[in-house]
Amino acid sequence: MSYERKNISDLQAYVPGEQPQTGTVIKLNTNEHPDLPHQAVIDALRQFDPELLRRYPSPTAMPFRKLAAQTHGVTTEQIIATNGGDELLRLLLTVFSEPNGKGIGVSDPTYSLYEVLAAIHDTPVTRIARMEDWSLPGDFAKQLNDAGVTLAFIVNPHAPTGRLESVDTLREIASQFNGVLVIDEAYTNFAEHDCLELVREGSGLDNVILLRSLSKGYSLAGLRFGYGIASTPALIQAMDKARDSYNTDAVSQALACAALGACKDVAGSWKKIISERNRMTEELTLRNWIVLPSQTNFILAQAPGGIDDAVRIYQTLKEKGIFVRYFNHPRLLDKLRITIGTPSQNNMLIGALDNMN
Repeated sequence: MSYERKNISDLQAYVPGEQPQTGTVIKLNTNEHPDLPHQAVIDALRQFDPELLRRYPSPTAMPFRKLAAQTHGVTTEQIIATNGGDELLRLLLTVFSEPNGKGIGVSDPTYSLYEVLAAIHDTPVTRIARMEDWSLPGDFAKQLNDAGVTLAFIVNPHAPTGRLESVDTLREIASQFNGVLVIDEAYTNFAEHDCLELVREGSGLDNVILLRSLSKGYSLAGLRFGYGIASTPALIQAMDKARDSYNTDAVSQALACAALGACKDVAGSWKKIISERNRMTEELTLRNWIVLPSQTNFILAQAPGGIDDAVRIYQTLKEKGIFVRYFNHPRLLDKLRITIGTPSQNNMLIGALDNMN
């Protein structure tokens, strides 16, 4: 006998990028930072007082919230700390979307976890196709309103294409949308601009939440620490009521503070990744790949020979211990998403591609 809810029984679980645990591989499939965390984070871990493990941590991660508020030019009351960006997404659904209601809105394609979390929450998803150039349609907000959704997600820079929408475009969407707009800025450290002005004082918006993560830009994917920045404290207060007690632990809070405190130094690593991203774009273009302009730490590249070529290259690279990402989405079947690694890793990828021909 099955005891699970029907929507869970029908659920197709989130499929993460392959995580090989043995052997020597070049892992360019899950957009991890190629470098170790900043020395301040390593020092904080080594100096962590084990006495703190005996006691409960700050229930709201107040030291981190104060630091994040100072860093981003907002108030402490506009920050919420979560167990990775994924917990923030789950909180958003819990608080701002009714089960069996009108559901959530997303662009298509997008981060696939949104739809998985919606299915767990038992709420429908309105998918709005991106334009041929991967931009958002001009009537994006209208389509959301017509569908009656109360919560919408936009990844900016976009995953999996790397496209960056302007602040003005997102401001217009937020001002027209009759719900909460979540701008997922997991990759913002590698972009030309962010959307902080939409949540700072004077924005005139009361329905915007930015998602931030330490996984990509700060080399802390294994830490599982994220946070939200809201345009009004009321949005944070609503989520705080549904947040798990002590949702972030003492170790993660200490390391997150060390990481964000070193953000000016860490920015140097972002510049190196951007430089390598530009170089890899040029290298692949010379080899007849079509590479979309990217503002992230990855590139989405169309294989020279189309779908069959993309599948062949993906499988051959995997056999050689080089992991990239292939998506089974109608608009992505002829493309591979490639994380920007170290110069050495990137060179090995290029060499492997050359040896296939």
